[in-house]
Amino acid sequence: MEQLPGYLPGILLAYSAFLLGIASPGPNVLAVIGTSMSAGRPSGIALALGVATGSLSWALLTVLGLSALLATYSAALTMIKIVGGCYLIWLAFKSFRSAASSKDLAVKTLAGNTRSPAGFFLRGYIIQMTNPKAALTWIAIVSLGLQEGAPLWVGFVIVLGTFILSILAHTLYALAFSTPAMVRLYGHARRKIQVLLGGFFAFAGARLLTSSG
Repeated sequence: MEQLPGYLPGILLAYSAFLLGIASPGPNVLAVIGTSMSAGRPSGIALALGVATGSLSWALLTVLGLSALLATYSAALTMIKIVGGCYLIWLAFKSFRSAASSKDLAVKTLAGNTRSPAGFFLRGYIIQMTNPKAALTWIAIVSLGLQEGAPLWVGFVIVLGTFILSILAHTLYALAFSTPAMVRLYGHARRKIQVLLGGFFAFAGARLLTSSG
């Protein structure tokens, strides 16, 4: 762990990409907000914890899979970074396109609002694990923190940090965005947020692509 300072910039960049990705609401965040508004904050929090646990599962699968791949094919890191960089550039494009759109934030209300907290937790986990974009997202996030020859603990530091951030961020959404007024407030700032996200994703994507050469 005495090598931490050398890997810290990449780890912090991975944390930033993850946290800013949550700031751009996807199906999981919209489901948390909609559930909090329609079924109450406890249900929204249970769903949020399920989503966070799903993020942990994806992160672990990605780190273990990439570590095994790199242990066998060290040159694969270049291809991983190219894939991750291209996906981040795509996210930048989507953020800028969203900023140019006049479409308001549309929360998602799930069917079955009478289910138990355990049921909402399971629903949140399923939502996250069945997200078809999750694998690419986690490849991009983990590859930001990986350097050639990085030990396995670097990946697990990324996993643990993003899991904590996921719990905090999704729970915050459940608590703060449980009223239509908060959704409208976010809507007023949505375009500026998307521009900032687009700029960050473009920077992170370019960083990965240039480091893969």
